[in-house]
Amino acid sequence: MATKTSPLTYREAGVDIDAGDALVERIKPFAAKTMRPEVLGGIGGFGALVEVSKKYKNPVMVSGTDGVGTKLKLAFRLKKHDTVGIDLVAMSVNDILVSGAEPIFFLDYFATGQLDVGVAADVVKGIAEGCSRANCALIGGETAEMPGMYQQNEYDLAGFAVGLVERSKIIDGTTIAPGDAVIGLASSGAHSNGFSLIRKVVAVSGEDLFEPFDAGRTLGEALLEPTRIYVRPVLDVMQQVTLKGLAHITGGGLIENIPRVIPQRLCAKIDASSWPRLAIFDWLQKHGHIEDAEMHRTFNCGIGMALVVDKSDATKTLEAFAAHGINAYEIGSIVESAAGAPQAVVA
Repeated sequence: MATKTSPLTYREAGVDIDAGDALVERIKPFAAKTMRPEVLGGIGGFGALVEVSKKYKNPVMVSGTDGVGTKLKLAFRLKKHDTVGIDLVAMSVNDILVSGAEPIFFLDYFATGQLDVGVAADVVKGIAEGCSRANCALIGGETAEMPGMYQQNEYDLAGFAVGLVERSKIIDGTTIAPGDAVIGLASSGAHSNGFSLIRKVVAVSGEDLFEPFDAGRTLGEALLEPTRIYVRPVLDVMQQVTLKGLAHITGGGLIENIPRVIPQRLCAKIDASSWPRLAIFDWLQKHGHIEDAEMHRTFNCGIGMALVVDKSDATKTLEAFAAHGINAYEIGSIVESAAGAPQAVVA
């Protein structure tokens, strides 16, 4: 067997350090636009320094981490990489928001078999856009080039967010009581959940992702619509109305996410006819022959976040979100339930 006598390099092993350096330079302007006063350093160091704002008297840190899941498979097929970064940020910042936390900073992890600087820059540009929407600083991350770990032209994403909330203002659902109103905030689409089922429906339907769907978009564009980020409007409404509970409607839908924030022996009774369902969900149910119960426990079905408020605050809450351009609906109420009974019912 012939033996290679010339020196080996990392590039010959499949890792291009120069490409990684080029990516860092490409993304620095995107990250710079997301900076907050608390950030003490920029992109490029071994670690990022962030101080706690003096506006907090007794701050509590809230953290969250998530990915985008198999929605990335559609991005690969459509060769559209500039919105999945928004999804990545949304999944974590919306999660920590339910405790009443203001997201302060975000870190990302981008992993691929062979680094394409243009594709990676598009992804990070989307991450920076998501951070801007959440008023959250993109302070760093990791780009991993790992030959043999991923299929050609594919990558994976993970994100990590940290926020702060005043201890006295933590939203934990303990004050929720029978008679409270459940408010639903409109989603922008399927967000980042249920895409293994979505891709199955696309496959069995035989539909073309590039065919017109609605509102001047193709089916693929409708499915890739990025997750709505609720941070700014919710934090503002919190200053006007007491929010007793918040639930980010992700995998598990309304059925499984609302019970995570309400006390035992209470149930959220949801009226499925109380909000308009987006066309993409009608399409999925029709072409996948999906039963209602499966829709409600897999998809958000048009409601990306649910809030619980005192019934007397329902109208004020709806008006406050309308002022932010967010469609909000009174979708149900909190009722008493027996021990062991479902804590969310959609009918």
